[in-house]
Amino acid sequence: MTASDSPTLHHHYVMPTYAPGMTLVRGSGAHVWDDTGREYLDFMAGIAVCNTGHCHPAVVAAIQQQAATLMHCSNLFHNPVQPRLAQRLSALTLGGKIFLCNSGAEANEALFKLARKWGSAEGRYEIITMKNSFHGRTLATMTATGQTKYQKGFEPLMPGFVYAEFNALETVRAAVTPATVAILCEAVQGEGGVVPADPAFITGLRALCDEKKLLLLFDEVQCGMGRTGKWFGFHHYDVRPDGFSMAKALGGGFPIGAIAVTPELSNVFEPGNHASTFGGTPLASAAALAVLDTLEKEHLIDHADRMGTLFMEGLNALARKHACIQTVRGLGLMIGVVLSIPAKPVETQLRENGLLCIATGENVLRFVPPLVVTPDHIQQALDQLDQALTVSTA
Repeated sequence: MTASDSPTLHHHYVMPTYAPGMTLVRGSGAHVWDDTGREYLDFMAGIAVCNTGHCHPAVVAAIQQQAATLMHCSNLFHNPVQPRLAQRLSALTLGGKIFLCNSGAEANEALFKLARKWGSAEGRYEIITMKNSFHGRTLATMTATGQTKYQKGFEPLMPGFVYAEFNALETVRAAVTPATVAILCEAVQGEGGVVPADPAFITGLRALCDEKKLLLLFDEVQCGMGRTGKWFGFHHYDVRPDGFSMAKALGGGFPIGAIAVTPELSNVFEPGNHASTFGGTPLASAAALAVLDTLEKEHLIDHADRMGTLFMEGLNALARKHACIQTVRGLGLMIGVVLSIPAKPVETQLRENGLLCIATGENVLRFVPPLVVTPDHIQQALDQLDQALTVSTA
């Protein structure tokens, strides 16, 4: 079998939850190659996963070494890598304990369970989430997601979630009831169109949670791990959450998720309350430690801030040339270009030009490149977008 056989095999044997358009066979840094040998500049990064670039040598070496030593052991036993990762994440985040799992959806599920456990003595269980948010595809995280298009056909939805308007504090306040236990928010709504939170909204959420004795939780699955030019998206705001989720870029392409909480919440879970067979395996933990090392040693978070500024400046210059660009928004290297025309055909044209990005919603192009991108990569992407918009509006 060759790579060219993949689409046929996929059609016959893989459930149609995706509609992939080509076969990728190799990646390095900010580039990937398809099965015909064609090279692409990747401004998707596996949807904000490969922050350290494809196949970063340090991450590859850590995975290879750990795979030859001990890949998995049950969490009924200690392994020497998991607690080192938890220590690093605790120091980077809230100073409390860490729960390790496999994905963003699992991490958000852990946040939901922790919040319910914390509020159970008082009968509190409802979590307020935002409209146009995205928190995962399990029944609970799909319900938490404030977009009906992801929920259609899967009713009845899980109880315990209510929605408020993003960046509209009074709608959040109005949603609070005696059953409310927590508020969950993204610092930047990724699937909702790359919409950053207003500073007053986030500080207002913290004040509201303090007033009503609620937990303030963040979903950092997409906007964390340096993506926005800071370690985590909430670091752009003068608030300290009670807990938050992370995944995607944490493993540099290897599946891993986690939640971090404050010391006050660190012992809400007791043995038997929650678990994950593959959470924090030696292999996953080794990959994540290598990612953290790489982000720090190569100063990629500051680099993401600089490259994001450069890219935004270039995109705003394109907006003055192309009337179809309505606005450019985002933080760091998490950028959305809002168009007056459908985004999907432009995404397709960009792919034909050799640039990968992803349309979100009806009219937003989302750019989430690896944090290792250079000014030359930025200029190449701008040139390709310029060409694509010219073709798409001809």
